[in-house]
Amino acid sequence: MGAPLRVVVTGVGVISSLGLRAEGFWQSLLACRPGIGPLQNTVHRVETAPLRFENVAEVTGYDAEAIFDPKELSFMDRFAQFAVLPACEAVAQSGIEWTPALRDRAAVVTGSCMGGRGAEENGYWELFHHHRTRVHPLTIPLGMSNAGASHISMRWGLQGPAYTVSTACASSGHAIGQAFQLVRSGAAPAAIAGGSEAPLFLGGLKAWEAMRVISRDTCRPFSADRSGLIVGEGGAMLVLEPLDAALARGARPLAEIVGFGSTADAGHITQPTSSGPARAMKQALADGGLAPEQIGYINAHGTATEANDRIETLAIRAVFGPHADRLATSSSKSMHGHTLGAAGALEAVATILALKQGVLPPTANYSRPDPVCDLDVIPNAARPVQVEAALSNSFAFGGLNAVLAFKAWP
Repeated sequence: MGAPLRVVVTGVGVISSLGLRAEGFWQSLLACRPGIGPLQNTVHRVETAPLRFENVAEVTGYDAEAIFDPKELSFMDRFAQFAVLPACEAVAQSGIEWTPALRDRAAVVTGSCMGGRGAEENGYWELFHHHRTRVHPLTIPLGMSNAGASHISMRWGLQGPAYTVSTACASSGHAIGQAFQLVRSGAAPAAIAGGSEAPLFLGGLKAWEAMRVISRDTCRPFSADRSGLIVGEGGAMLVLEPLDAALARGARPLAEIVGFGSTADAGHITQPTSSGPARAMKQALADGGLAPEQIGYINAHGTATEANDRIETLAIRAVFGPHADRLATSSSKSMHGHTLGAAGALEAVATILALKQGVLPPTANYSRPDPVCDLDVIPNAARPVQVEAALSNSFAFGGLNAVLAFKAWP
């Protein structure tokens, strides 16, 4: 192995409640326009059981049959569709040409918390409610969590490492971090990385309801009157390449990915600690050769739960000290909801576009300062500021933490 390679992002793709492409996603973030509202999609029979909450962050205006071939669609759960579509957008934007040499070794690393559990629930419904004796013959390929990675690899014939990471809400943060390491080390000449999730089915929503962490109205991260998270769906993908290879083919990098931190709290399965997230941020800074003062923006995990926002604030202050008072920090979950395993990828895209465009996305729905969340949270309006470097935080149940460090591309 030679010296570590510099790695850049040359394409991004998004599907979310804020838009069906990255541009719509970004414009909604800038306008502080949340994609949160009553659930419309009843494909998973959510109407059959009442929920204590009404609002979700749902992908609307999406017609799978208008995009995918019927035969292809028969093998793809909604979450897998939400992996392939952003990958198509990211690859198109990157302009990468999949030569035989690239296809032979290029990596695909995706993240998903739940995978195709909606498809599995459909099968269980037929067994236990309608007393059927068999389920749909494609239930296993529809439900497997690696389906997104597999469909992406098959679409372009990518035959290098291809796998899925499942670390709850840090899944796609870990996926992007591992893809970055593969490209930086030379183990893969390019990678598609990100995550997708489609959790808006009855069993999934009832499970979140039972946790009692869902807001009855909307998501207000870091606000004194925050009342919980909003479950969302969607996906995002990035194309990662070595800098020299990207420039040699005339690509225009969107940002440089420079560091990755990954830690475990080793504490409690649902209650976070500040030490694990703090160590992950420190690792990302060290990995990227960044001083804390070089960071001008953090896209926070920011779920709007009482514990998470308080703990993340403590972790940021532990890492950045006095610089935390000058550090802009926002939670885009206030607009696209908590997309679980896809969250890290959506937020990585938000961070990359913030660096590229010189505008920091706001924390929406913010109403009252909380003394224990005393950060500059960019309340309710985007802020034109060009920063040198930024972090994207993902902290998951089970105490698993992933932090990505990006630098603006000149």
